[in-house]
Amino acid sequence: MQLVCATANPHKVDEIAAVLGDLVELIARPDHVPDVVEDAGTLEGNARLKARAICDATGLPAVADDTGLFVDALGGEPGVETAYFAGPHATFAENRAKMLRVLDGVTERGAAFVTVALVVWPTGEELLVRGECRGIIADAERSGRGWGYDPLFVPVDHNPEGRTFSQMTDDEKNAISHRGRAFAALRDALMAR
Repeated sequence: MQLVCATANPHKVDEIAAVLGDLVELIARPDHVPDVVEDAGTLEGNARLKARAICDATGLPAVADDTGLFVDALGGEPGVETAYFAGPHATFAENRAKMLRVLDGVTERGAAFVTVALVVWPTGEELLVRGECRGIIADAERSGRGWGYDPLFVPVDHNPEGRTFSQMTDDEKNAISHRGRAFAALRDALMAR
């Protein structure tokens, strides 16, 4: 099965490919397809906007995902605005630095990473799945490996050492992460079709 991947983020593509394995041939997003404005206000809506745009542009089934970090002490923020937490053109490092600033002195640092993944077919059919990983936000960055919020996020499941995502191997992270869980659910749903 071929799916055009809506993301241009090579880190995400690698994670998705690792989880989906040989079931799906991921095709890179064509260069002529511009970024989609993600203004739906929900993870599901943003994933739908991206998948539909790629499907319409290529005539092929497309897969898109959207992820949010929901921090309990911040009332669920940054949520759908996770990538833009420190501003519209913020780097990963700037987003992490802001997270550490706003949580400075906060003892309850629970959070959840949530990923939704959506496949859209040219027929209009859709398949939507969700993955969640509970954890805490560390009080300082740990390890330089990884991307996004990985150096700050400490998953609570299957992590007795209290390591951040960035301190795990790719296989360890994919086994328990929000994206790994979402795409494992997608793999299972595609196999069941």
